[in-house]
Amino acid sequence: MVMLHGGPGLPDYLGDVAPMIADLAPVYRYDQRGTRGSPWQGRHTFSRHVDDLAELLDHWGAAKAVLIGHSYGADLASRFCLAHSDRVAAMLLMCGPFVGGWRTQDQAERHRRMSAAQRERLRVLEQMPERTQDEEVELLTLSWFTDHAEPERGWHWAEQGARQRRPVNWAMNSELGKERHADPLDEHLDELRACLPAQVELLGGACDPRPLSALVSLALRLGAPLRRIDNAGHEPWLEQPDAVREHLRRFVQGTVVP
Repeated sequence: MVMLHGGPGLPDYLGDVAPMIADLAPVYRYDQRGTRGSPWQGRHTFSRHVDDLAELLDHWGAAKAVLIGHSYGADLASRFCLAHSDRVAAMLLMCGPFVGGWRTQDQAERHRRMSAAQRERLRVLEQMPERTQDEEVELLTLSWFTDHAEPERGWHWAEQGARQRRPVNWAMNSELGKERHADPLDEHLDELRACLPAQVELLGGACDPRPLSALVSLALRLGAPLRRIDNAGHEPWLEQPDAVREHLRRFVQGTVVP
């Protein structure tokens, strides 16, 4: 099993998720190119990140893998499947990929979850040409706390993540964002459905500001089931660890355990 973290531009943060299923089969994680333990100064492309995963599977001696992708990692898993469907034994897409016109609803919900002062402070921080370390943490905290169902606990998790998931590779985020806009996954969904492995599921938090309806539409396009985690946001294992553990273990036991 290979866990693919999100971002893009963040280091791996799935250390709390892997132990939920590590007794069922080997779990591999890695920092994507250009983040923390994988330094890189060149241009970032989807094809380069897809090739990285293929090379890692070769290095690990894995002809096939169960891919578990979160957020951008779900996008990466989907694009890897498009290029190397013969190497994907099963695929679980957590809180992504989001396709269609979901961003307007996402932005509106984040706006609703923030105070006027928080929105103004985030705007000021985003426009700074340079930020101190403390300002960077503040920006990320303001950007991420609305990912969670409960604002108070969400602020704690966001601030913790802002200090641990560093440094953010903003160049990688920008480059892959532009490529995603130029070559959206939306245009490859029929091709993706045709090459999916037998076992594919989507998992989403009902309180994610990114609309669950976008995952519902994607599940219908792919002909795959969507499992909903109530009272949870974009990182559902933080707010509902037991429910996520149950879903993950059921999925893995149905794909890799005889």
